[in-house]
Amino acid sequence: MKVTSAQANKILRKLNDDKAMLLENESESYTFVAATVENIEDARPAYSYDEVRRRVNELDSQIRRVKHAINVFNTVTVLPGTDMTIDEALVYIPQLTQRKNSLYRMRLTPEKQRRDTSRGTNIIEYTYANFDPKKAGEDYDKASDELARLQNALDLVNSTVEFEMDITM
Repeated sequence: MKVTSAQANKILRKLNDDKAMLLENESESYTFVAATVENIEDARPAYSYDEVRRRVNELDSQIRRVKHAINVFNTVTVLPGTDMTIDEALVYIPQLTQRKNSLYRMRLTPEKQRRDTSRGTNIIEYTYANFDPKKAGEDYDKASDELARLQNALDLVNSTVEFEMDITM
């Protein structure tokens, strides 16, 4: 079956939801309470241990195949306009986000700021930036632009490039 990464991830989400629902239903059915005065078979909920195990194994197998297909696609597909595979970009994006967040705070740092001290002295203290806040602002803009470019390239590939996935739905 040919799918895009976005489609494969939707299939994966559905498989995981199906498994979670199956296990939740099982947890409500694998034991039951019956009063001593009632017929135990009348109180017994519909449940088949073997059938649930078979279905969980089937879903786990499908989940593995979908994840594997996505992983292979991510490790061999180069994002347009970059020299990175999707896999590398998925590692780089959080690094870039962290860098951008750090630079966001640094670019707001004044070069010199009077400290608010009330230690009972008449000495005025200042806090000085030990770097160029304007340079931090420029680097912030570069990181922000690079992050947007990578995310747009990733969105484009995930929604348009198809790959083969060995699964029947």
